[in-house]
Amino acid sequence: MEKEQTHTCVDCGTQNCKFKDRTYPPFCPTTHLKKNDRQWALERYDEGKNREIMIASAEVEYEGYCQWTRVQEIMEFARKINAHKIGIANCIGLINEARIFAQILRANNFEPYSVICKVAGQSKTSMGIPPQCESIGASMCNPILQARLLNEAHTDLNVVIGLCVGHDSLFYKYSEVYVTTLVTKDRVTGNNPAAALYTANSYYKKKFFPNPSK
Repeated sequence: MEKEQTHTCVDCGTQNCKFKDRTYPPFCPTTHLKKNDRQWALERYDEGKNREIMIASAEVEYEGYCQWTRVQEIMEFARKINAHKIGIANCIGLINEARIFAQILRANNFEPYSVICKVAGQSKTSMGIPPQCESIGASMCNPILQARLLNEAHTDLNVVIGLCVGHDSLFYKYSEVYVTTLVTKDRVTGNNPAAALYTANSYYKKKFFPNPSK
């Protein structure tokens, strides 16, 4: 017997939380929301710079809607939150992209500070990573050290450029300042991971759905 599926927001066809003139589905989290959950979230916006971040984010979305690239959006966002020193946590495979971004930041009166993923040159096997993983490079990525060095540099905002899946998770966890992402790595699609979603029902269908009858 197939396990009963739990429906969540991805199964919604109305999006009434946005449009407000439709109906909510029976499983909608909005209609089942506990009062203390809503209140807890609202109270968090009064912590630190969270409210300032939310307002700046909404303003950037509005002012640059379908006009500004992500590079431009990051710079406008940085200006709104008075971030001058911009940390760059980049993959060594995207060093050229990081250099271009740093050049753009400097040209716009920001101070970029980059720490590359292979910083310290720690071997993979020294951390218990299987030896076969060194066949694509002996040095491990070090996202926790990247975060620490950017913390010590007192950056105002950190930007991720192409950190690996999982390595980015560790960087986000240990960064002491807010983080946004400029580039999400996807070696197969030229760093355009959404391409796999757009072709999930065509070219990538057999890869993503091994048992289409189920």
